[in-house]
Amino acid sequence: MAKPLYVFDMDETLINGDCAMIWNEFLLEKGIVQDPSFLAEDQRLMQLYSQGKLDMDEYLEFAMAPLLHLSKKDVDALVDECVETHILSRQFDESKALIQQLEADGIDMLIISATVTFVVEAVAKRIGIKHSLGIDLAENNDRYTAKIEGVPSYREGKVTRLEQWLSQSKQAYSTIHFYTDSINDLALCEHADYAYLINPCPSLAALPKRDNWTTLSWN
Repeated sequence: MAKPLYVFDMDETLINGDCAMIWNEFLLEKGIVQDPSFLAEDQRLMQLYSQGKLDMDEYLEFAMAPLLHLSKKDVDALVDECVETHILSRQFDESKALIQQLEADGIDMLIISATVTFVVEAVAKRIGIKHSLGIDLAENNDRYTAKIEGVPSYREGKVTRLEQWLSQSKQAYSTIHFYTDSINDLALCEHADYAYLINPCPSLAALPKRDNWTTLSWN
C-alpha cells in the first residue's frame, strides 16, 4: 500500500545550525585543526553556499584536508562525539515533535543533505531517522578522501539521489513531502508534491509562492 514519504534537508532545517560548520569548529576545539584561519575560510565558503554559488569539489578539498591522515574509525568516533556534545542540543523542538509523530504513524523518513555522508548518517541515527543520504566520499586505505563518489546530493543532485533511492526502495510512496531552508534545494522543492520552507533563506523566501508550498517558523 502506498504511503507518503517525508524528506528532510538537515542543516538549518532539522538542526538550528549548519552541521558541517559545527563539525569544523569541533575539529579546531579538539586540536585536529590547528590553524584558526581555517574557520574564516569555512565561513567564506559557506557564504558562497548560502548564495547557491559553492563549488562542492573546492569545498571538500578544503574541509577534508585535516582528516586525510586519520582512519575512518577515528573520524567516525570524532563525529559521534561531535553529534552528542554539539549538535543534538541544537535540534529544533518542532522537528523533534514531527519526527516522533511520523514514527508513531509508521511514516518513512529520509534525510538528503549536502553534508558528507559520515556526518549525515551520525546525525540521522541519533535523531531517529532511519534513512539518510549525504555526499559520498571515495575511500582509500581505510581513510576517507576528498573525492566525491557518485552524484553529490547538492542542488539538482538531490533530485537525482532521491530518484535513485526511490528506484531501489521496495516501498511505493504516494506523495513526497520535503522540508528545507535553502535556495540550493529549489529543484527538490519543485520536484516534491509538497514543500515546507523552514525559516527560509532570503533567496528562497523571495520566490513567488506556490500553492503546494508552506512557510514555517521553527525556533
